[in-house]
Amino acid sequence: MDKRKVITAYRRGFITMQECAQILGIDSPKILGMMNETEAKDKRALKQQPVSG
Repeated sequence: MDKRKVITAYRRGFITMQECAQILGIDSPKILGMMNETEAKDKRALKQQPVSG
């Protein structure tokens, strides 16, 4: 399963942090770092989209 989908499911409240960690196969503290990393990538992707008019 794609890590981004698992993290998105956690952010939306569909799964708990423990379930997220179990699916990803990592311990809970590492999830916080992954979420921050993923959030930063998402923000960069949004900034890079061209504005069409």
